[in-house]
Amino acid sequence: MTKRQEYKVVQSYRDFEVREYLPCVLAEVKVSAKYESASSMAFAPLFRYISKGNKANEKIAMTAPVIAAQSGLKTEESDWYVSFVMPSGSKFGHLPHPNDPQVKLKELDSQICVALSFRGRATTALTKKKIDQLRSSAKRENIALSDETRICRFDPPFKPGLLHYNEIVIPAFLGSE
Repeated sequence: MTKRQEYKVVQSYRDFEVREYLPCVLAEVKVSAKYESASSMAFAPLFRYISKGNKANEKIAMTAPVIAAQSGLKTEESDWYVSFVMPSGSKFGHLPHPNDPQVKLKELDSQICVALSFRGRATTALTKKKIDQLRSSAKRENIALSDETRICRFDPPFKPGLLHYNEIVIPAFLGSE
């Protein structure tokens, strides 16, 4: 079983959760492409990195999800940050440097986010619907959200689409109006 990014559920609502994600390190590639092709374009360099494509020639365990993130304020519509979460307990300074300059390591502190889970292939239309639903639900609960949106996919592309498990995750600002 593939390890998953660690979090604690802070509060559950009818159609979403507020979670505290624990500190982690991401291996990330920025690509300029449409959503449908961004993850596949970034997957190869990320997979090479964890498959000994690093300065230590060290294999790194695969984790879930594969994250495709976009920030409404900071990037063009076609700029995506696709990342793998490094195994739990990984520290930025202890991970081997990537051989490929496209792959960047990024350390995240603990973070409060809202999350909505859904099944099915994470198409552009379905993810847009789920993003809008999550943002609307959080607004209804007076939870302020960042402009960043993360589409988190947990299953390999060869798995039948109806069985895919995905999440929309958006950083939140609790206590804000």
